[in-house]
Amino acid sequence: MMDNTEGEHLDLHGDEEIIEVVELNDVDPTPDDLAEDFEDVDFAEGGVEDDEGWETEDEGGEEQMESSRDDSELTFSKHTGSVFCVNLDPVSNCLAVTGGEDDKAFVWRVNDGTLLLECTGHKDSVTCSSFSYDSLLVATGDLSGLIKVWKVETKEEIWSFEVGDLEWMEWHPCAHVLVCGTADGNVWMWKIPSGECKTFQGPGCQTTTGKILPDGKRAIVGYEDGTVRIWDLKQGSPLHIIKGLDGHQGALTCVACNKDGSLILTGSVDCRAKLISTVSGKVVGTFTAEGTKSSSASAEEESESNSVESVGFCNTLPLIAVAYLDGTLAIFDLPTQTLRNKCQHEAGIVHLQWEDNSCLVYTCSLDGSIRIWDARTGNLVMDYLGHTAEILDFALSKDASIAVTASGDQKAKVFCLQRPDR
Repeated sequence: MMDNTEGEHLDLHGDEEIIEVVELNDVDPTPDDLAEDFEDVDFAEGGVEDDEGWETEDEGGEEQMESSRDDSELTFSKHTGSVFCVNLDPVSNCLAVTGGEDDKAFVWRVNDGTLLLECTGHKDSVTCSSFSYDSLLVATGDLSGLIKVWKVETKEEIWSFEVGDLEWMEWHPCAHVLVCGTADGNVWMWKIPSGECKTFQGPGCQTTTGKILPDGKRAIVGYEDGTVRIWDLKQGSPLHIIKGLDGHQGALTCVACNKDGSLILTGSVDCRAKLISTVSGKVVGTFTAEGTKSSSASAEEESESNSVESVGFCNTLPLIAVAYLDGTLAIFDLPTQTLRNKCQHEAGIVHLQWEDNSCLVYTCSLDGSIRIWDARTGNLVMDYLGHTAEILDFALSKDASIAVTASGDQKAKVFCLQRPDR
């Protein structure tokens, strides 16, 4: 495991805890280095192109919502049920994969909506879909636990496996290795397409969220009982376990890490976000948005009416964002651990994402809108409408020029993000 101790300094002055996050000076390993290193892991055995199903805004083929405003450039409408997930290919950001209630996933071009691959054979709603780090493979997973991997170029299914009820799924950042978490608490890891497998035993309760750290050697996994485990993927053992009073007092809902992986941020149904050092495994900050709609309620009432739904780190300023089900987006200052801004939405927030090279944060919400916020001021920069139901997921291109959304109205949409400063 990489030693990141020099990347973090915690100074305690009385009761005040100050965190100074320092960029690491070590040279980051290349994808080839990490992929080669991953070969040492000791595993044990364990459609047709067409242009139907999409329409441009000008063609006006979709039902109009009460307000006829539709800011999207393109609508993909091949799904026949709610669209639950969307992901952009990381190499070019030219392809999207969407999964839905119709037990299908589709790979399609975002510039014109052309269908490239229809991923069939699932037994339940497809709730996880994503591209591998090199955009060569796409993985789709359904609620029943059936996972399939497809080769994008040849449009063939190259691997499949069935686990318990699927909770989350993620590709390794530098290798054809797939990781997922299931309702029985286990975490699975496979080499693709050989299928060599390793499992990580949980605490006997559901795993609810997970993320592989940027070094590709560790994974953060959150559980229903509020515990967080930092796993060593090569050794198959937990490096740190955060539980009890240090852990959350309810199921985890989301997890994110900063750019070098030295810090992680976790969110929970207990309406708290926790900042954790991946080096020491210690909780170094706890964040609550005082003044949210349910902040005056008891802890039990609060957890029933509100929860943290999404979290994220800003890459350019020492800021974090925490999104709540009650519609509050809270921006916190990391060094002082104080609330900097609150951005109120008309409905619950589903997902947030920071722009890579700015202090702008993007949100999607249950009112069917995409919003862009300036984290420094808390001001709304732009909003985008077009869906007739809640947005359940969105993906942002690397240059933040487009957003692709997945919605309960059975549509996926492409929005061109025009901002005043562009």
